[in-house]
Amino acid sequence: MPAFRPRHLCSVAAALVLTAAAPATAANATADASLREVLFVGNNWDGTATVLKSSGDFAKVGQINVIPDKDARIAEINADPIKWIYYTSIRNEVGQGHDQYADDMYSTPDGRSVVVSRPSFADVVSIDLATDKVNWRFPVAGYRADHMAVSPDGTKVAVSASTANKVQVLDINTGQELGEFATGDKPHENVFSPDGKYIWNMSIGEVTTSLDDPIWDWTKGDRHITVADATTYKQVKTIDMRSRLDAIGLTNFSDAIRPAAFTPDWSKMYFQVSFFNGFLEYDIASDKITRVKTLPANPATSTDRTTWLLDSRHHGISMKPDGTKLCVAGTMDNYATIVDRTTLQEGPLITASTPYWATVSGDGKDCIISESGADQVTAIDFGTGQKVTSVPVGDHPQRVRLGHVLADWTGASGS
Repeated sequence: MPAFRPRHLCSVAAALVLTAAAPATAANATADASLREVLFVGNNWDGTATVLKSSGDFAKVGQINVIPDKDARIAEINADPIKWIYYTSIRNEVGQGHDQYADDMYSTPDGRSVVVSRPSFADVVSIDLATDKVNWRFPVAGYRADHMAVSPDGTKVAVSASTANKVQVLDINTGQELGEFATGDKPHENVFSPDGKYIWNMSIGEVTTSLDDPIWDWTKGDRHITVADATTYKQVKTIDMRSRLDAIGLTNFSDAIRPAAFTPDWSKMYFQVSFFNGFLEYDIASDKITRVKTLPANPATSTDRTTWLLDSRHHGISMKPDGTKLCVAGTMDNYATIVDRTTLQEGPLITASTPYWATVSGDGKDCIISESGADQVTAIDFGTGQKVTSVPVGDHPQRVRLGHVLADWTGASGS
């Protein structure tokens, strides 16, 4: 990618620093009294989504079958040798011996459907919440679908086509592709800016090899942030953290950005990188890493990087809506903790079994982590840093997203 001159980089960065806004989720799209705010928990290995109350006791509201067309998809895969190879590879590598059926999900603005990315089926589908039937299906480019993001108005979803090195943007109601843009190797997380003008994509490179020593970092591929215009889908700029890390002496750090969280005014980004037990602070306007936070290492965690899940050490970070606290999932260290954003002092280490994601409750009071090793989600109070409750869900919960269902919905009637 061509380098940006400093003046141009600063002008682009300034354009991306936005006024304070609420988190960009479909949950903010409407205040319609006919809708009920919920948490969707994607149970990746069993192909379901558990739907919970978005705050309070997080009681179960219902469950969704996100693979009602499984037989048809398996038959399609078995008929195509290349698809079968990728399907098997996903199971044996990324899936740890399991199929990956529910990665990411968002509800439609009317609360009648949920849109799900399904890695093993290399697609995005819309599921009718009244029947668990497929409304539409979009096969992504390549052979695996990954993280998604929803636009602030709830009308578009951006999905990472991880083996095609591109992001594809779809109309959430019809599944029609609206546009796409190229990324680095293995695009992962997507985030819409609060004003809906930009899409940030983080590519993580190859995470399934055992070449995990820093001397082999170059084998992991081209990893960078791609910022794209959300209307034209043209690239606005790229940010390769390699030079930013090297500038502050972190030459042995990976530049593969895992989950990230932005301040409400979009001036700073807090991000995790492969193999690191902690996170970094990046100032968008100055284009510099400004602080580094190392979190405690669990003495029981192996120091052998090849034993860590898909190059993760810590995977999952979210921010309290007022921007004062961060919540960090210490995936391989088996804890989660609340961190004060001003001092970067962590709170109590809350024991958790392979926590793999962190989000925020509907009322903004709690951090919600998915414990993929215990098949439950756990709420942690942002104020006290203490555990509130744990709720059982399905097999291997990963992504947890706020959304809406109809106020009287308790599960599909036609399944």
